[in-house]
Amino acid sequence: MNIQAYLILALTTFIWGGNSVAGKIAVGHVSPMLLTGMRWVIACTLLMAIAVPQVRKDWPLIRRHWLLLFSYGAVGFTAFNASLYSALQYTSAINAVIEQAAIPMVIFAMNFVLFRTGVSLAQWFGFVLTLFAVALTTSHGDLSTLLSLDLNRGDALMMFAVLVYAGYTVSLRYKPGIHWKSLIAVSAFAALLSSIPLMIWENTSGAMIWPDMTGWIIVAYAGIFPSFLSQILYVRGVELIGPNRAGLFINLIPIFGTLLSIALIGETLHTFHIIALLLALVGIAVAEKGRPKAAG
Repeated sequence: MNIQAYLILALTTFIWGGNSVAGKIAVGHVSPMLLTGMRWVIACTLLMAIAVPQVRKDWPLIRRHWLLLFSYGAVGFTAFNASLYSALQYTSAINAVIEQAAIPMVIFAMNFVLFRTGVSLAQWFGFVLTLFAVALTTSHGDLSTLLSLDLNRGDALMMFAVLVYAGYTVSLRYKPGIHWKSLIAVSAFAALLSSIPLMIWENTSGAMIWPDMTGWIIVAYAGIFPSFLSQILYVRGVELIGPNRAGLFINLIPIFGTLLSIALIGETLHTFHIIALLLALVGIAVAEKGRPKAAG
């Protein structure tokens, strides 16, 4: 069971790491907001095949909590991916995936500030290490740029994406007791609806790029794999070994994303990338190892 779960969760994070690389390849082939919207068209179509009976069963709860469920899709799915794809117009895929390593630690910080979740000294140390790693990546190895706020626009957008996804994750504590199929299906539909104004804005501003052949491949990948298949795989992995152990596999996203960036789009791996990646992974590992026992 453990081996099956490990393989499933490794594949899940491989797909998620590939999402950033796909977003970088998409530059010039399909515009960010159009990519964000069209991926949810595909995902919603696929989800209809497996989730409609469950959505009908959960409909009374869905109707009662529709605003919260809509916000999950609008924030966790649309806002995060729109920010990610926009960021990749200006920064590298390697930067984007390493900066995503901050998500678990921002979640930890938000839980502490908002809900006074118990925090150990090891967790604070891990948080500082991860924060330093992200600062190193964001500044492209030159921390002095942080003092002058001379930051790449893409890296700033990635920091916003990190905050958005962390906030979405923390808010999941309030989700109603509906089946995972219903949760994903309703959130995906909300993501599709909330992406429409972004696509209209992109079109009226003259920035929309309709997909060419490469663009259509990226749209298909984003719709089938990160938006649909990985969600199912992650749920299965959680069922097999539990959420705490499964959550640790998220730390593989920067590794897979970095390797894919080098292999598929020939991005250069700089020394500061290696140092930042190691610092982020060590920071997260220290925080997990030293978390209060009551945190699970």
